[in-house]
Amino acid sequence: MSGIKGIGALLLGGVALGCVLAAGPAKADATEDLLRQLKAKGILNQQEYDSILGRKQAEDAAATRKQEEATQAAVAAARAEAASAGDGLYVKVKDPAKGIGLQVGPVDIALSGSVNAFYVGSGKDGGNQPVALGAVGGTQDTSSVRNGLLPGFLKIDVTTTDDGVTYGGHFGLYPGINSVSYVNGANSAGAPQGLATSGIDFRQVYMTVASDGFGEFKAGRDIGLFGSEAILSDMLLLGVGATGGNQGPSNTSLGHIGTGYIYTDFQPQITYTTPDMNGFKASLGIFQPLDTVPVLGPRLTGHETPGFQGKLTYDFKSGDFGGRLFAGGLVQELSANADAGEPAGAETTAYGADVGAKLTFGDAGLLAYYYAGKGIGTTGLLYGSVAANGEARDSRGFLVQGTYTIGKFTLGGSYGASYLDLADGEAPSILVESNTSAALQARYALRKWVTVVGEFIHTEAEAHDGSDATEDVFALGTILFF
Repeated sequence: MSGIKGIGALLLGGVALGCVLAAGPAKADATEDLLRQLKAKGILNQQEYDSILGRKQAEDAAATRKQEEATQAAVAAARAEAASAGDGLYVKVKDPAKGIGLQVGPVDIALSGSVNAFYVGSGKDGGNQPVALGAVGGTQDTSSVRNGLLPGFLKIDVTTTDDGVTYGGHFGLYPGINSVSYVNGANSAGAPQGLATSGIDFRQVYMTVASDGFGEFKAGRDIGLFGSEAILSDMLLLGVGATGGNQGPSNTSLGHIGTGYIYTDFQPQITYTTPDMNGFKASLGIFQPLDTVPVLGPRLTGHETPGFQGKLTYDFKSGDFGGRLFAGGLVQELSANADAGEPAGAETTAYGADVGAKLTFGDAGLLAYYYAGKGIGTTGLLYGSVAANGEARDSRGFLVQGTYTIGKFTLGGSYGASYLDLADGEAPSILVESNTSAALQARYALRKWVTVVGEFIHTEAEAHDGSDATEDVFALGTILFF
């Protein structure tokens, strides 16, 4: 109602201004013309003419001043009423340095987004063998036009500050350019056929309550804590990396997911992050527990307790040298759901930890990352995490990366590996033992918003029974951020 009231005040001010203008003096031309005619006919002499004309001009000047004063008073009154109408009244463009958006009263509305597309050519060994959870599949060479590791996205952040506390609602839509089958939601297997449609992954919807004094509380669906620093620091986030299936591309490629780190995912959570304490921050969250995804093992969907994740970061800078040190972890109970007919007595605990450093010195950058865990699986959280006998499988992995920027060019190289061990008592099979990937990347900042990216990636997958597969990928495309 306050916005309507303010608009009404402006309209009233406009009406008042119109009335004042309508009540102004008549045009002086007719009166002066009459005086000239009376003088010309000899009815008025020059002295009388000058006297009457002078009085008329003085009266006109006084009326004009009065009209201007009334106009200013009407406008001031309208502005005062508008100002008292509250936060629904005015809209202005945000400072461009702070992003694209609007400020509506005390509320900031910020928009950000990205669009990308790549040509990807994949060459595979004709002797490739099946590897379950392998980063390489099939023997056919393929070509595609597809998204990279990032799909497109549009993020909307609505925030306001009251008494030093900032409240926010955050919404992130992540559409891909490729058509998908929708068998398993927006990130289903690709469906490159006529009349198919792309997937929109609504992966972010959360609220925040934050201040410099007490930190931030977050509730909703957002990126997880365990593994998040790895993917956000991966240079392939701006490119493609391992394809994850290039014949029928889905919303995203893999980057170094499954060949250096486990995908952190976007998960329902209630998380607290401390204020910045001289570069140090800590986060701890309660998470929706996830089902295991069966790969030569059972699906476990019993969730008697929540999952927990945490992360520590330390940011520092001294001259040209700076960086971030980080560590994280997760723990979740894995148990059978008797109501779903899952194996009775199948119960274990999944846990994992990661640690890493992202360092910069001038235009050079270095990333080192390592993770290890039991029952957390590989590639995706809890994918292939439990064997058929109910025992948890151990997993681990690492990623090293170096980059160097020369003007608008950035050159980078990386190597990563992920390993999944057999569980106690489990026989060798086509279950993946290792996925490894080496990548070379060149980026050129064409404009402030647009970057051109070229990559070469060599990926290998090897199973516990000796089966293996390889893939060489060339990718060239562009990515835009705003």
